[in-house]
Amino acid sequence: MSVKVQLKNYKNSNFHRGKNKFIEVLWYFCNLLFLKNSYNPISSIKVIILRLFGAQIGNGVMIKPSVNIKFPWKLTIGNDVWIGENVWIDNLAEVVIKDNVCISQGALLLCGNHNYKRSTFDLIIGPISLEEGTWVGAKSVVCPGVTLRSHSILAVNSVANKDLEKYSIYQGNPAVKIRKRLINQ
Repeated sequence: MSVKVQLKNYKNSNFHRGKNKFIEVLWYFCNLLFLKNSYNPISSIKVIILRLFGAQIGNGVMIKPSVNIKFPWKLTIGNDVWIGENVWIDNLAEVVIKDNVCISQGALLLCGNHNYKRSTFDLIIGPISLEEGTWVGAKSVVCPGVTLRSHSILAVNSVANKDLEKYSIYQGNPAVKIRKRLINQ
């Protein structure tokens, strides 16, 4: 006889949200009004709101409309970072975005997954790190526990389920290295 998934027995006891329910609910509405709102093009207001909720954000950060961030208190963003429309930072774990990173429209930084081998479908989380000069292409997914090394590129509509080497370009699902990245002066 096969064992079946029992979602009523779901376990996420290893997961800590980081703030109390009041702060989390307050963030939910601020996120909805200021970040996810497609009618708010003013990046500086978004940066201020994120900082108020504990995000560490550098200078020159551009956040486009319709961005969704799960927990700003688990987010660090360096200088001169671009975050495109409809990006979802589902940061159940820490997300660190270094200087000069571009995250293109519709990209997903996904810090959580489920253990499909367990009948309880337990939550699995892992941090994400985007090192200096990386580029996450439009509609791409960065999976839990993945690091994009310095100046690597994840091409459009690709899935990074393992670390990307520095100065390399990856494409596909799962993403594979297709060539070195050369940057001209």
